[in-house]
This record gives sequence, structure tokens and C-alpha cells, in this order.
Amino acid sequence: MNFFSPADVAQNYIQIGKSKANTPVIKAVILAVMAGLFIGISAIASTTVAVAVEPASLGKFLGAIIFPGGLTMVLIAGSELFTGNCLLIIPVLEKTIRLRRMIKSLVLVYIGNLIGSVLLAAAVVYSHQVALFDNGVAVSVIETAAAKCSITFGDALIRGILCNFLVCIAVWISFAAKDITGKIIGVFFPILIFVLCGFEHSIANMYYISAGLFAKTVPAFAQAAAGIDTSMLTVGNMLLRNLLPVTIGNIIGGAGCVGLPYWYIYLRRKNKMDILSDD
Repeated sequence: MNFFSPADVAQNYIQIGKSKANTPVIKAVILAVMAGLFIGISAIASTTVAVAVEPASLGKFLGAIIFPGGLTMVLIAGSELFTGNCLLIIPVLEKTIRLRRMIKSLVLVYIGNLIGSVLLAAAVVYSHQVALFDNGVAVSVIETAAAKCSITFGDALIRGILCNFLVCIAVWISFAAKDITGKIIGVFFPILIFVLCGFEHSIANMYYISAGLFAKTVPAFAQAAAGIDTSMLTVGNMLLRNLLPVTIGNIIGGAGCVGLPYWYIYLRRKNKMDILSDD
């Protein structure tokens, strides 16, 4: 076969996850910063395309087509992304790494992703990249950030679950591919779907909301977005109303809805069959 079977992917991820969990702290954080930058770059590109095209539905679709570039860079260029790394539950269940090692790795990667996302947000706002289309990109950035800070905890949680179910499926498919072309194609459709449906990705939101917070401090951008209610766009709401529920949802979607069932189907079942065959 020119691709790995799902059972092969599950078996291969035991060692992949073990290697990720044992990455030295400094290297893990640097790789995570890179992933934050990659996801943020795909987000601003997606926003720029969407603003440039009418009607809005077509712009959203074209933006969704652009966004998979972020995860493509993460997986092929090499970096560490919190959402995809929720699959570390697989080596935990196989007892090749401890749960505390998984938690430590996810925390380090989450911090690194946050640093990269915020740095990218500051760069695009204060370089005035968002001034494109007569400040149209800046208006979209502020509007998106304000909307993300206004959704309810429950909505954010569920959208986070749905998002990372698709992200981890994309990662899973990429590990099935044996060449770069296959990896790119495998990543594309699940990510396109999650963006088009408006599901919530914690790392992307680190960029989106930070960019809105920064843009709100620039008088020209704030004036252009004067018709948008930004009362909910605060650091507190970013952390508590969005990132907290979305992150919890992402963990459930990735570890609980992808890692756990695939471990049960392809690894736990195999281990039980091996024991029976030995008997």
C-alpha cells in the first residue's frame, strides 16, 4: 500500500507520541512558538482573502480554503501544536508515557503556541498589514475577536469539541500518508470543514482575539470599526469566555473523540487478541 492503514497509524503514534512527550523543554517551547506563528499566519491570510471577496459567503469559503495551510506547515515544516498533540492520550493508554508527562508536554506547547500567536498578532497589527482594503481587514479582525469573546461557555465548549475532532482526524490522516502530497491532501478537507462551519480552535483564537485587542488600540482601526460593539472584547473575556471552554472542548474532541476510540479499536483490541492467541 502507498499509505499506512489506520491500525498502522495507531501503532506508529505510540513512538511518535513518546518522542513528542520527551522533547526537552526549550526545544518543545520553540517548536510550539513556531506552530503558533504558522496557525496565525494562516488565520490572517484567511481573513485577508475573505475581506477582499464579495459576497461574504464566497469570501468565507475562500478563506476556509486558505486556512489548512497552517496545519500543513505545522506537520511538514516541523513544530508542536497543542490541539494535534491531544493524541498523546494514545501512548498514555498504552502506558509508554505517564499521564503527568502528557500534561506537562501539553502545558508547555500551549504556552509556546500562545507566545507565537500573540507575537504574530502584534506584528500584523502594528505593521499595519490589517490596514489593507481601506482598513477593511482591521474591521474584520476586531469584529471577529469581539464575536469570539461574546459566545456562551456552552457554545464555545461544543464548538471546541467539534473543531478538534476534525483537527485530530486531519493529523491522523496525515500520518497515514507516506509522501508530502498525501499529507497536504489529507489535512485539507477536515480543516476546510471546521473553518467553514465556524468551529472553535484554541490556538487560532489566541491569534484572532489578540489581533482584535491590539487593533482596538490603534485609533485609525478603532475609528473604522466604530459601529462594532467591542464591550466584550477584553483580555478577561478572551481567557474565561473563549480560551477556557474552547481549550476544554479541544481536549475532549482530540483525546476523547479521536485518540481514545482509535486506541480502543486498533491497540487495546489487538493486545487482547494477542493474549488470546498466546493461550
